[in-house]
Amino acid sequence: MIKSLLIVGLGSFCGGALRYYISTLVKSAYGQDFPWGTLSVNLVGCLLIGLLLGLFSRCGVHSSSWSLLLTVGFCGGFTTFSTFANESFQMLQSGNTLNLIIYILLSVIVGIILVALGYWIVK
Repeated sequence: MIKSLLIVGLGSFCGGALRYYISTLVKSAYGQDFPWGTLSVNLVGCLLIGLLLGLFSRCGVHSSSWSLLLTVGFCGGFTTFSTFANESFQMLQSGNTLNLIIYILLSVIVGIILVALGYWIVK
């Protein structure tokens, strides 16, 4: 159990650090009127976890250290659902209903499509 926790922790650290870096770059490039940074890392993370799940399925790997490191750890640290929920709530509070609806639809629908795409590309 300790080994698994350390593996997940290492992956989470790397994913979280990369999420922060990419999100900061995207925010500086596109501004802060819309949460492009969070949206971009969540969508990339959805594609990445789909690719990894497809690869692990194809190779017959389901509960290995690599799976823990890359899916639970890295992708879990890289994607930011709690930040998504917080930013959605802030848009709701500020009355920015149109951006809230667009953000939720893009995140959820495109995210699910990208998970499936990643899975089927590799499988």
